[in-house]
Amino acid sequence: MLNQELLTLENPVFCCYIFWATVLVVKMLLMSLLTALQRFRYKIFPNEEDLFFKNIEVQFDDPHVERVRRAHRNDMENILPYFIMSLIYICTNPTEAVACNLFRVAAVARILHTLVYAVYPVPQPARIIAFATMMLITFYMAAVVALRTLSFI
Repeated sequence: MLNQELLTLENPVFCCYIFWATVLVVKMLLMSLLTALQRFRYKIFPNEEDLFFKNIEVQFDDPHVERVRRAHRNDMENILPYFIMSLIYICTNPTEAVACNLFRVAAVARILHTLVYAVYPVPQPARIIAFATMMLITFYMAAVVALRTLSFI
């Protein structure tokens, strides 16, 4: 049976999750602004009505804009499943220190991923390490959930 107090502000694990989830949501929102910034910086616009400057045409393939868009898409592909898995993981009543450190490391890894991919591109393996960190944390939480709920099947 689910302890109803696990998903309340009385639970420090849930509070830690809320804080770091908020950081990641703001980070994802900022990716939209970064895309817009790149569009204006390089005068690349995907719609006729967006053409603020004379003598430019609609474009879809600028490498600077597309790099930021790929990083943003990567966030959506990885952060959204992480959010769901983290909430389910909290329902297993994990140890506070372990859970909070997982949330912290995952968020910092995604911020670093954006920095090394979209803001200040650097050679591999920086991006794959940042990417894999959250992925491994999400898989770890999934394994914990699966093992703790296996007896209920």
